[in-house]
Amino acid sequence: MNTSLTNAARLFGAGLRALLVLTVVTGIVYPLVVTGVAQGLFPGKANGSEVKADGKVVGSSLIGQSYHLPLKEGQETPAPDLKWFQGRPRNGLGTNTVNTQYDLILSGATNRAADNPELLRWVKAAKAAVVKDNSVPGHPVKPSDVPADAVTSSGSGLDPHISPEYADLQVRRVAERNGLPVARVQRLVDTHTTGRTLGFIGEPRVNVLELNIALKDLEGGTAGH
Repeated sequence: MNTSLTNAARLFGAGLRALLVLTVVTGIVYPLVVTGVAQGLFPGKANGSEVKADGKVVGSSLIGQSYHLPLKEGQETPAPDLKWFQGRPRNGLGTNTVNTQYDLILSGATNRAADNPELLRWVKAAKAAVVKDNSVPGHPVKPSDVPADAVTSSGSGLDPHISPEYADLQVRRVAERNGLPVARVQRLVDTHTTGRTLGFIGEPRVNVLELNIALKDLEGGTAGH
């Protein structure tokens, strides 16, 4: 009997020591080491890829943002503020997921087939809006000019990037709305266009948040001259 109690006590003590050691190692030491290494080598990514403007955090380079006018009485969805570059679809396709236009509740795609009638209506409506919004006097936009990412949401619904083609499509409208030369706005897009990763992974892209921050700086610089 005494031997059994002694063995039980020894096993209990060994188990308790193992629990305490593993708790310290995996619950304290390991997280601190990983956090320290991440902060030392990749501080930007470790802190959420924050984007700052005027000394303040204004978003993340990994998550898209909306650029809308204030919601007016009677409106169900706010109108886009066309002085800024717009991300992927804001109305139709921007709200056809549980995540409604970058409201960070859930992320996800539409889960509708390519021939789904409702999806086709959304795409047509989005294309018509892009044509209307980006046509300026003397430079109308044709439906064939509209790239796919202008009328479809990404798989997550949170994509912060647009294609260079969609950014280029918006240049004249943004220049007109801000009273800027088209060439300067085009240079801004070219400067903020990122190529394929390692030269062959993914597609060229433009981060909309970073582009609009640069646009604000450009607008401020122009106003000061």
